[in-house]
Amino acid sequence: MAKAKSVFVCNQCGGEASKWAGQCADCSEWNTMSELRVAKPVVAGPTRQGGYAGATPGQIRALSSIEEKDEVRQMLGIGELDRVLGGGLVRGSVVLIGGDPGIGKSTLLLQALAALPKPTLYVTGEESLGQVASRGRRLGLDITRLQALAETEIEQIIDIARREKPDLLVIDSIQTMYSQAITAAPGSVSQVRDSAAQLVRFAKESGTAVFLVGHVTKEGGIAGPRVLEHMVDAVLYFEGDAGSRFRVLRAFKNRFGAVNELGVFAMGDKGLKEVPNPSAIFLSGHESSASGSMIMVTREGTRPLLVEVQALVDQSPLANPRRVTLGLEQNRLAMLLAVLHRHGGISLYDQDVFVNVVGGLRVQETAADLPVLLAILSSFRDRKLGSRIAAFGEVGLSGEIRPVPNGEERIREALSHGFEKLIVPKANAPKKTPAGLQIVAAERLSDAISAVL
Repeated sequence: MAKAKSVFVCNQCGGEASKWAGQCADCSEWNTMSELRVAKPVVAGPTRQGGYAGATPGQIRALSSIEEKDEVRQMLGIGELDRVLGGGLVRGSVVLIGGDPGIGKSTLLLQALAALPKPTLYVTGEESLGQVASRGRRLGLDITRLQALAETEIEQIIDIARREKPDLLVIDSIQTMYSQAITAAPGSVSQVRDSAAQLVRFAKESGTAVFLVGHVTKEGGIAGPRVLEHMVDAVLYFEGDAGSRFRVLRAFKNRFGAVNELGVFAMGDKGLKEVPNPSAIFLSGHESSASGSMIMVTREGTRPLLVEVQALVDQSPLANPRRVTLGLEQNRLAMLLAVLHRHGGISLYDQDVFVNVVGGLRVQETAADLPVLLAILSSFRDRKLGSRIAAFGEVGLSGEIRPVPNGEERIREALSHGFEKLIVPKANAPKKTPAGLQIVAAERLSDAISAVL
């Protein structure tokens, strides 16, 4: 083993520096530099096969000469998890799954292992084997085939995995693992980075799929260096309020499927149960008699969803009225209110505006612009819009209603849930209106306002 040396790694962007600094030179974040002690490792183990970087001596090849191979996927038996992964787990892939403590990461993976008929291995660094077995029995799982290991030394885990040859390996969690080659404590930047690198190398060598459970920081990101997210093939995050029984699993990175794909689960006494029709869940508490409520047709990954957005507009006693959003971007709300003033003739400069997406869902696409403005207008005028009306569309700075992708799928989703009136951008209006559905094609913001008020 060569003599170890120190470099300093940024927790946010993964940038390296030869000496410590208060501010990262790459991403300009403060107090994010952590010491990483590295040494050139001695590569041991079986002869590695080609197909990934570092497996064989580098050779330049034309991409046209490389044969196309179908990805070998393994269905895990949990439909929502398979959907988020892009249609199943790819052989040799490494998936990082994060979320708040107690949200269901370990529970979901234990259920996936119990449903998989092939050899699996669950490695725990936080619990005893008795605790894992007790949780499996409490969930009503068939644990007769489940193999578990309580170990934190990454070299020992990889040696056992090479000998047992599981199809799926779960590491719970990556922050508890440590490598003999690194002198830092488990959970440090250097240990997390090196342990993940060894597991990625093992997955590509053996074809074993690996799940890494990652702790999250108070900001909601994966603890440890951001480079960890770049090393893996997929990054999944659990979302959901602590008081809600519903959990949302979202893909933020996926080399084998769609990004921002969404899976919805309900937490019960027997673990996580998949919700195949999330629109019905998000609309379950919708009241037709409430003002300030509007149904939006949003899209997460490959799935259209019907979600209720609520707004409350109230007289503000402050010099600077509050603009508060839950589930939406706050800066975009300020922009939409300016458009409403300029092109809708409605001023809210002395009003507090609160906007909430019901169900704890985070909406990141611009198709929510039009329903958000209509909900705000409904609350401001104290006018009920009705329970059978929905909308989608992006609002431009000049007051135009711009089209959004996959308009036909959104219209079919609204029709399948019994909605009678739909406000859409003019460019998304179908040539033939479906029976039982009134479609209002709005070209300007004033057209949409006239349609509901």
